[in-house]
Amino acid sequence: MSPSCLKCGTHLEAEWSFCPHCGAGNQPPSPPAPRDHENAPVTGAFSGLLLGVIAAPVLIIAGALLCLTGLGAFAGVPMIIAGFFAPLAGPFFGSGSVSGKCPWCGAHISSLKHSKEFVCHACSQHVVVRNRELVKAA
Repeated sequence: MSPSCLKCGTHLEAEWSFCPHCGAGNQPPSPPAPRDHENAPVTGAFSGLLLGVIAAPVLIIAGALLCLTGLGAFAGVPMIIAGFFAPLAGPFFGSGSVSGKCPWCGAHISSLKHSKEFVCHACSQHVVVRNRELVKAA
């Protein structure tokens, strides 16, 4: 027995995912799963950015002063370049995130600082951070 479209009633073949007449999905909508957890929290996520924003002017000013003394090629120019990249590199060093592959589906995921459990964005399974490793939630 072949199903009918839930929206317009057009006859559908079993292997069809969408109605050829109106484009509606072949499957009835499933209710959302209850959430008893918190998705990756953002607590402390911007601490590295703050560190980078504070370090940037210090590095740029110190590099410019070193350039005026004649040490610019050896110390000043690298400090100026580091000053421009400090706000971008700051989150990588300051957030304390753990990244790797999802133990359920293998997608690349990362946690945020202070998160002990979160949900994989690809497979919606619980992932736990233990000893800076991503493991399946029990």
